Amino acid sequence: MVLTPSPYNLSDGILADFLERLQRIFAAMDREYTRAIEHYGFRCDGCLQNCCRTRFHHHTYLEYLYVLAGFKRLDLQRQREVQSLASEVCRETAKAESEGTRARLWCPLNGEGRCILYAFRPMICRLHGIPHELQKPGQVVVYGPGCGTFDDRCANKSYFKFDRTPFYFEMASLESEYKEAAGLKGRIKMTISEMIIEFGSRNSEVGMKSKKLIAEQR
Repeated sequence: MVLTPSPYNLSDGILADFLERLQRIFAAMDREYTRAIEHYGFRCDGCLQNCCRTRFHHHTYLEYLYVLAGFKRLDLQRQREVQSLASEVCRETAKAESEGTRARLWCPLNGEGRCILYAFRPMICRLHGIPHELQKPGQVVVYGPGCGTFDDRCANKSYFKFDRTPFYFEMASLESEYKEAAGLKGRIKMTISEMIIEFGSRNSEVGMKSKKLIAEQR
């Protein structure tokens, strides 16, 4: 998906305030996640089912902007390397889908098994992997499982109530406020690779050549 209109329709100071508020929500997520994994004695230390090879879509403008705030901290050479990897991921994904298969490719931000923008990772990257629950208004509680590696290591452990509900509501509220301030509507649906390409399309010749790959997957 190409972002139109631009999500940058605010002054630097106002945008910085929104990202600081998002950071506080993420910090609360991290604290609760840490409580959960300490209860289970679980450590995410790499596996064949690595979530960095799962094609997650992210749905908020603020997460897009937060990822890119981290991306811009990389030196120019590393940015170019990540942009090249992102283009390759989109290309191979589009090819696999055209053949009726599914590609499991490393996220372009994964370097030697670890996220190079770990502090700037989106919500699902922070919450994935452990059992959780979610309750939408007027509906019953939905329980989600942990990842395969969690089940292998911690299936016999007692349940820890990891409730994603307040985080989802806080994210939705902040995103709604941001979109109103920036004059945006709808929501986005982008992978990390697509975010990197979209950013590049606004800022570099490499991105302009890669931008069309996003449309090929829609």
